[in-house]
Amino acid sequence: MDGFSGYNQILITPEDQHKTSFITPWGNFCYRVMPFGLKNAGATYQRAMTYIFHDLLHKTVEDYVDDLL
Repeated sequence: MDGFSGYNQILITPEDQHKTSFITPWGNFCYRVMPFGLKNAGATYQRAMTYIFHDLLHKTVEDYVDDLL
């Protein structure tokens, strides 16, 4: 996972994609990946990073919302 655009790499399940729909002059669209502006995007990203780096947390890696140290 690329940490630079991490939010945009978390997939949204197909049954929830309609909840992110928006209308443009060219039609109705919905997100397939987590957009940055969603209310719980930060918490979802941190949860994913905690799951991925579980073995390294508090030893060599620290995660906080959208940062990895």
